[in-house]
Amino acid sequence: MFSESLRISEIFYSLQGESRTSGLPTVFVRLTGCPLRCNWCDTEYSFSGGERRTIDSILQQVAGYGAKYVCVTGGEPLAQPDCLLLLKCLADAGYEVSLETSGALDLAEVDARIVKVMDLKAPGSGESGKNLYQNIQHLDHKDQVKFVIADRADYDWSASKLIEYDLAGKVSDVLFSPVSTGVEPAELAEWILADRLPVRFQIQLHRVIWGDKTGV
Repeated sequence: MFSESLRISEIFYSLQGESRTSGLPTVFVRLTGCPLRCNWCDTEYSFSGGERRTIDSILQQVAGYGAKYVCVTGGEPLAQPDCLLLLKCLADAGYEVSLETSGALDLAEVDARIVKVMDLKAPGSGESGKNLYQNIQHLDHKDQVKFVIADRADYDWSASKLIEYDLAGKVSDVLFSPVSTGVEPAELAEWILADRLPVRFQIQLHRVIWGDKTGV
């Protein structure tokens, strides 16, 4: 029994819209709160509010969907210390668990079974000064690094970090994703191809299907 509690914005079942498991049925557990304020954030509703839930009640709801994949997201999930226990409990229950994190908080204590999908915030986010680069040492072959790119300056910055930290050699996938209100997807794709970057281009599949609806 786990009586520890977390503030939860929503739990829902949908298709994963990003990362290397894009398109797979997944349960999303969105934790409330985030210390960052990225210019292009599309989950501002998770900054505050939410409902206090025990870990046991979260596990029960997740189990009801019968899914293999669980994604713990936010906001910034690690802003709540008991997120670490939730991740462990989900992995203990046999799920394939991913953590979507801003990269601004320490990853050292995250359970080794968790797939970490870590952002490196480009300058266009307004939060690139919050990147905690020592987190890169806590990434391994199953993890992913995501760059959300608003314009050419963001692309050039992201490409430089890719090379500087040998990210393609450290993680399973380096993800380049266009900001929905920024660079055109085709233009970003052309830059990647022209420079022969070893990255995975992605767009937000859930936006293609459902637009800006939340909880899907």
